[in-house]
This record gives sequence, structure tokens and C-alpha cells, in this order.
Amino acid sequence: MTTFRSVRPEPEEFNPFYSGYVSSVPDGDIVDFLSDQQSRMTQLLKGHSDERADFRYAEGKWSLKEVVGHMMDTEWVFSYRLLRFVRGDETALPGMDQDVFMDEKPFVNRSLSDLSLDFETVRSASLRLIGSLDQAGFGKAGIASDVRFSVRSLVWIIAGHCEHHMNVINERYL
Repeated sequence: MTTFRSVRPEPEEFNPFYSGYVSSVPDGDIVDFLSDQQSRMTQLLKGHSDERADFRYAEGKWSLKEVVGHMMDTEWVFSYRLLRFVRGDETALPGMDQDVFMDEKPFVNRSLSDLSLDFETVRSASLRLIGSLDQAGFGKAGIASDVRFSVRSLVWIIAGHCEHHMNVINERYL
């Protein structure tokens, strides 16, 4: 059964930069996918030492802990955008520079188990917000980074961004 939570965003609902993320999300209910993804991410990070979590697969690349931290930061930012748009705030929102977020090395002294718990917490909050939306909420939109984004597109971008980095973790870190 197709519901509004299964309707993939159209390309005009988001910046083309995010097309790969959106297209990486399988068909189906997006809330179910996000919930399943949370479980898969928790399993993915279980049992890895902090020493292993400090590994960088190449010079200049982030450690596993930094990748997980980046995933959380990004989800916080996109969920915040989603909240603002759903609530009808028409204030244009600024972009996010991931490198600036990482400049302070906020994840270096954190344990991987703490970061995993933080990811679960951020995702749980996102799921509560997204799961509470009705069809009208999914259809709302706003401006971020000088581009119009629908709420629906932000939900798919959150899912696709996480999926992308889970694939990188599997391929490069584990």
C-alpha cells in the first residue's frame, strides 16, 4: 500500500547535490526504513574498539569516530531544518560547512560506544518528529543554503546520507 510516507521526493524538491542520497533509499515507508537503519547502524558499530575507531583509511580522511560524529551533526542540522519548515518558519536557513563542524575535533576524545548511543538518541528524536507528520507536513517546504527543500526531501536526504556513510564504514573501516 502506497502512503504519503512512501512517495519519493521529486528532483525539484531539493538541491541536485543530494540526488545520490535520495536515490539510494529503497522504495517503501520512509519511517520504517529510518527505524530499520537505526538498528543496522547500532549493530554496525557494536563491539569495535576505540583504537579501531581512531583508524583513518588514508591521510586526511576522518576516523570512524569522526564519520559517526559527522552523521549525527548532519542529522541534527537536517532535522532542525525540517522542524522549522514544518512549523511554518519562512526564514531562509544558512548552509552547513562540514569542515567547520570538524575543525574543533569534537569526537576525538569520545568513545565509539558513546557516539553510537548519541546516534541512537539523535535518530530516535528524528523518528519521533518525522513519524508525527501528516501528509500536509511532508508537503511543506523552506529555503536552506539558498535552495528550496521540501520536508519530504529532507527526510529522504537524512536516510540517504546515513546509508551512504554506513556503506563507507563497511567498505573502508571494518
